[in-house]
Amino acid sequence: MDRREFLKRLGISSAAVGVAAASIGKPKYLFAEDDKLQLGEMTYRTNSSTGDKVSLLGYGMMRLPSKRTGNQGWGGGTIDQEQTNHLVDVAMEHGVNYYDTAPVYGNGKSEEATGIALHRYPRDKYFVATKLSNFSPEGKTIEGAKKMYHNSMKYLQVDYIDYYLLHSVGDIGDFNARFVDNGMLDYLMEERKAGRVRNLGFSFHGSKEAFDETMRLHEKYHWDFVQIQMNYLDWKNAKSQNRPNINADYLYNELTKRNISVVIMEPLFGGRLAKVSGDIAKVLKSHEPEKSVASWAFRFCGTWPNVLTTLSGMTYMEHLEDNLKTFCPLKPLNNQEMQMLEAVCDEMLKYHQVPCTACRYCMPCPAGVDIPLVFSHYNKCINDKQMPLNKRDDDYEEKRKAFLVGYDNQVPKLAQADQCVDCEECLPKCPQGIQIPKKMAEITTFVNSLREE
Repeated sequence: MDRREFLKRLGISSAAVGVAAASIGKPKYLFAEDDKLQLGEMTYRTNSSTGDKVSLLGYGMMRLPSKRTGNQGWGGGTIDQEQTNHLVDVAMEHGVNYYDTAPVYGNGKSEEATGIALHRYPRDKYFVATKLSNFSPEGKTIEGAKKMYHNSMKYLQVDYIDYYLLHSVGDIGDFNARFVDNGMLDYLMEERKAGRVRNLGFSFHGSKEAFDETMRLHEKYHWDFVQIQMNYLDWKNAKSQNRPNINADYLYNELTKRNISVVIMEPLFGGRLAKVSGDIAKVLKSHEPEKSVASWAFRFCGTWPNVLTTLSGMTYMEHLEDNLKTFCPLKPLNNQEMQMLEAVCDEMLKYHQVPCTACRYCMPCPAGVDIPLVFSHYNKCINDKQMPLNKRDDDYEEKRKAFLVGYDNQVPKLAQADQCVDCEECLPKCPQGIQIPKKMAEITTFVNSLREE
């Protein structure tokens, strides 16, 4: 499907796309410091287990602002508490009441920063979610797991946790080792009875077999909610991207059949759905010129009625403000818009990007490779159609030089793909199931061939 056919399928003229192109640019702050954001009311969903009225936009506290880098990720830098407080203040003012963190986020400091920001508000004004991130051998013991659970309450400055997750369920053997065999899941069920855990669930990154097994365990454990990766690209296309992930429509429908509330992570697929190619951006802008490209991904998630909240890691104020415009209130997608996004997916799948969401679960790399940064530059060149692939292209030499200059500028020499030693320590950590060492070898070969020219 070429560009003209792509636009024709969506019923959009080239003239309309040309007009929309003028509105595409760098995101702007939506209001000045002394101004007020003019919005309607936040859209809320009701948790069928507890009756909680939860904002459809949830705040993901993994990528908090950093004093050193501006993006906290899962490590590096120091969280900027003042900026974090300010972001939380604006979010609270406009109705956001769900805040998601974990012991391993923000170089181990996200829970503490979240607790400081939220403790300034009455406890009944927000819901806090955190996780049992017991990945280490010590954490898998009952003593280690309990210590992590109680430390979460201490750092968050709460005496109960609204939404507690078993972090990153993917393999049933690992699930048993971390939560069942050591008795921790039985302990958490007692904590739920005592009211110190109000909702018990898990975040899922794994195989269909593992997910189906957790659904069979619902009769025993009565999951109150489950957090899944869901976005319009993964809805029906996760398997077609050479990943072991399950299509999101299967996960959503299985949870809905059991009346288990759905919490969404990766609605933007690690930012990929906010940084689409120029042609796709123009198509989306031609439908909603005043809306951001990212808003389509959030509207897709919010359209599904069993979604309790959609998490967004809002590092900067413009991210928060743009999302507030989308959810205050939410405008659900209609059938025509859903069909348009299906066509967008077909177009995106032709680009063969590495399905990295920049979650940084793979980091730190023992060899020093900045895995997400390497993939980020590689994907950007593919997305912008600037990959030097065909030597017969008139602009091949220009693309070749631009790729290498950009690679060397963005990724430090000792953090580039050629530093990978194939230790495979990253493999079990990647939620997307990317064969990271293999991909690093491919990128190294590609880069070396460009340098040799």
